Amino acid sequence: MLKSFIAALSFATATSIAFASDLPRTPEETAKAFEKHFNSANVDALLALYAPGAVFVPAAGVQLNTREQIKGALQQFMGAKLPIKVTVRQVYQGQDTAIIVSDWTMEGNGPDGKPISLAGTGADVVQKRADGTWLYTIDNPFGVARAQ
Repeated sequence: MLKSFIAALSFATATSIAFASDLPRTPEETAKAFEKHFNSANVDALLALYAPGAVFVPAAGVQLNTREQIKGALQQFMGAKLPIKVTVRQVYQGQDTAIIVSDWTMEGNGPDGKPISLAGTGADVVQKRADGTWLYTIDNPFGVARAQ
C-alpha cells in the first residue's frame, strides 16, 4: 500500500514538474499556448494558463471570476469544435506585466454543415510569475467591443 502511494505521488510530482515546464516563458508564447491547447481540446491545459484570481470576459460587459466559470466558458467556446487561429498583433510589456493585442478567428462548418465564422481582437493581460512563466490575469477575447 505504501509503495503504491509513493509511486502515485512520484508520478503526480513528475507530471506537475513536466507540465510546469510547458508553461509559456514569454507573453507571445501565452497566446500560442492558448491556441495549441484550444485546438487539442485540452481544457485542463487551457486552465493552467490562467493565474489564480484571473478574469475571463466571454462577451463585452460580462466578467467571469472563478475557475469553474472560466472552465465552463472555455468549454462552451470549444463546443463549436472549430479550430482557433491566434495572430499576435502587438505586445506591450512592462517588467512583469504585459498586454497582448491579438486577432483570432474560428472558421469551419457547424454540426448542421453550414459555415461558421467567428472573429475578434483580444486585449489580454498576462503576468510574469516568480518561476519565469507567464499566465493570463485578464483574458478579454473581444477587446474593446461595446457592451450590448
